[in-house]
Amino acid sequence: MWRLVTLVLSGSWTENTTKSFHVDVNMSADNSCSDILVPLRNLCNAIKCIRDRVKDGESSECNAEFNMATFWNTLLQAVKATSQEATKLSLAFSKPPLPSSQDAERLADSIQKAVLALSTVYYWLPKTQGVILRKAVRDATADVLDGMAQLLDIIVSSPVQSLSQEQLMSTGGVWASCDHFEQLPRDNRAAVLGVLSSYQGVVKDAIEEMEQAQAESQDPFGDLLDDEDLDARGNRDTYWSEADRRLMAPCQGLMKASAACLKKLSTAIKNNGKADTPDNIAQLDDLADITHDISPSVDDLALSLYPPMDHTAVELNASKLATVLKKVLEIIKATHVCVEADLTWVQFLDGAVEHNLQKARRAAEGSN
Repeated sequence: MWRLVTLVLSGSWTENTTKSFHVDVNMSADNSCSDILVPLRNLCNAIKCIRDRVKDGESSECNAEFNMATFWNTLLQAVKATSQEATKLSLAFSKPPLPSSQDAERLADSIQKAVLALSTVYYWLPKTQGVILRKAVRDATADVLDGMAQLLDIIVSSPVQSLSQEQLMSTGGVWASCDHFEQLPRDNRAAVLGVLSSYQGVVKDAIEEMEQAQAESQDPFGDLLDDEDLDARGNRDTYWSEADRRLMAPCQGLMKASAACLKKLSTAIKNNGKADTPDNIAQLDDLADITHDISPSVDDLALSLYPPMDHTAVELNASKLATVLKKVLEIIKATHVCVEADLTWVQFLDGAVEHNLQKARRAAEGSN
């Protein structure tokens, strides 16, 4: 962002600087503001249409052999060109006088060529290279197009004679979206690992929040009553009864089994995962798809554990989470990421899930 600040506010913006950005700044004092903004307004609408097609469209199936290295090299070049066009646009409307209508037209044409090139290269990436990878590239591409449309909206709505904070922030947003491409996963294996990492974070947070709530929650009369009296008091809105805590223990066991499953699967993909054949790539997509249900199921169970606790609802959510985990473990065994050495932890977790589920059911039945 400070590249633009340095150029404009330091006074180092000169005619040579303008030429370096390929912008002809021959301006005319009698330019019609409406004439200048027409091509920009049309461009803004065009970019929004391109963005919507990127979000909703499908890749073009190509019989030719796809080259991932060529794709990424070309994509990054298109992203760089788009970033430079955003800079040119913002500089052209950063200080008086405004560009001529001819300059505005040429600038709009140049920007449209850049964003069309970017979206076209995105469409090169077939789904056979991985649905998760393609989604990551699609979202990043749409973010750049969103940023360009926003920048144009700002300039069209207020073509001021000086650089506004809103325009500066919007330009920086486009730069940030373009820079993000450098951090994108380069194949479906890396893309799936990134997704699993985000799932792990959600599950970890849920476990830590529940442990913290337990540590902070205490029945104010707990130290005055024996176990039978505590059970007789039943649930309260602000603390857990002893019956609640007996049910919580196996439920937390299921939550921890969820975290362990995601961690072990990530390790297996790192060690054994391959994105070299359509079948292996599809298996990675399947793993990302099935594990997507783990974190919301953990959240549902965690929320039902807070007082006042409905034991029937807790048992239902525990069963739903256990079903998801068993399905995940079953699918893991059928993929190439699960080698013979991994069967040990898969079977162990499957047993742990069943053990905790049965404990949760007995605890729920005993409290009714």
